[in-house]
Amino acid sequence: MTRNHYYLSIADLAHARGNDPRFAYDGAGPNDFAAELQQSLSNDSLFDRWRAAQPDPDAVDTSLAAVDPSAQVNAQVADLHTEVDLITDLPMSVVRHRLFLLIGGAWKLRDMRPA
Repeated sequence: MTRNHYYLSIADLAHARGNDPRFAYDGAGPNDFAAELQQSLSNDSLFDRWRAAQPDPDAVDTSLAAVDPSAQVNAQVADLHTEVDLITDLPMSVVRHRLFLLIGGAWKLRDMRPA
């Protein structure tokens, strides 16, 4: 698989939360978010908890279960927003799913390039 470098922006990380508090980000800053996103991409614990909570767990698209143990996430505050740099071989569909679980639609993809 091709490794990609995703450049994301979060306007207000302090209030960025997913719709379901069982899966939503609950940290205090960019470093906490980077660690939580990296964990959600590098192992299947968040996905497994989410899948178990679905009405029909067996009907869940298994492609969303993909993980990348070597995913790298860095986040920092810049000009009153949070910039996130993510390097992974996961497809955008998986990255998007994990981001929506953690922080809902509070993020924006600024750019994506081969890593």
